[in-house]
Amino acid sequence: MTPRITGTALVALLLLTAVFAPVLAPNDATRQFRDLSFAPPMPIRIVDAGGRLHAPFVYPLELTSRLERTYEADHSRRLPLRWLSDGRLVRVEGDRPLLLLGADSLGRDVLSRLILGARWSLGGALVAALGALLVGALVGGVAGYAGGVVDELLMRSAEFVLVLPMIYVVLTLRALLPLVLPAGTVFVLLSGLLALVGWPWVARGVRTIVATEATREYASAARSLGSSHARVLWRHLLPATRGFLLVQATLLVPAFVVAEATLSFVGLGFPEPTPSWGAMLRESSNIRALAEFPWLLAPAAAIVLVTLGTNLATQAVQAHGPTIRSRRVAGRDPDAAQLGGRGARGADARDLIDRPAA
Repeated sequence: MTPRITGTALVALLLLTAVFAPVLAPNDATRQFRDLSFAPPMPIRIVDAGGRLHAPFVYPLELTSRLERTYEADHSRRLPLRWLSDGRLVRVEGDRPLLLLGADSLGRDVLSRLILGARWSLGGALVAALGALLVGALVGGVAGYAGGVVDELLMRSAEFVLVLPMIYVVLTLRALLPLVLPAGTVFVLLSGLLALVGWPWVARGVRTIVATEATREYASAARSLGSSHARVLWRHLLPATRGFLLVQATLLVPAFVVAEATLSFVGLGFPEPTPSWGAMLRESSNIRALAEFPWLLAPAAAIVLVTLGTNLATQAVQAHGPTIRSRRVAGRDPDAAQLGGRGARGADARDLIDRPAA
């Protein structure tokens, strides 16, 4: 399997996990099991202590020392796994939890919080990246096409934002707002702040592409046919930036995931008990706890996987960047249809109006 396929598959798996999180999470992410604080992971077994084969099951954990937080598996009881039960992919019988990645300090299932946290962390990063792409494409497109004073004003504004340290700007802006906010408000707020500091990177690249494409023959042909400036920009020039925008998306998403984790880690992100990867990492800041309960680093592993997957997927986008597909002249592009037939040099109208992005 090539790295590009691996990265694309990994990103798709993470996105599907976020979409189907309520089904994949074996427990309620906010439910606390008081007697299972810092409980270790429960391995799934098919062979019991006596060497007999069974359907997949787990042994329940029993607290042996509350002071030292040590647990032992109760080999006298088996908890069979129940599949597709109560709206969840897998669970155990009764009121016992299934702790495949252990529990945190409050006895909450780490795996369930990790899966549901993907909705907040990944979802916020995707929304912020989309906002940065939209604003950056609009500002960069207008600057590249208009040129002159408009170009100078917009690009100087973008450069002003670029020279500021992104993470410190976000921390400062977030610190100026109320500390305690509902999770939904924090989601919108963080997405907006990250998009605000991310759009200049997109705008600079889009501006360069649009300024170059605006001088090509197909753009001049569209203008000569009476197309408005907005139509030329939207229909003919901005599509040439698709490949660049896809690459920027794969770069912005992991950066925004790390930024959200940083804000939540320092207490300026999602409030408790909302499961986000940054909020979960707060418990791993204690070196002693980290040494004794390494499963608390699961959110860090998830962030690494997001970064790795998107970087590998970026190679796929760069190697097979989408080109602007030729559109049929009749019915889809009235401007091209007006040119009709072939010119003296044998060039079809669609070769002038619809050409691959540079």
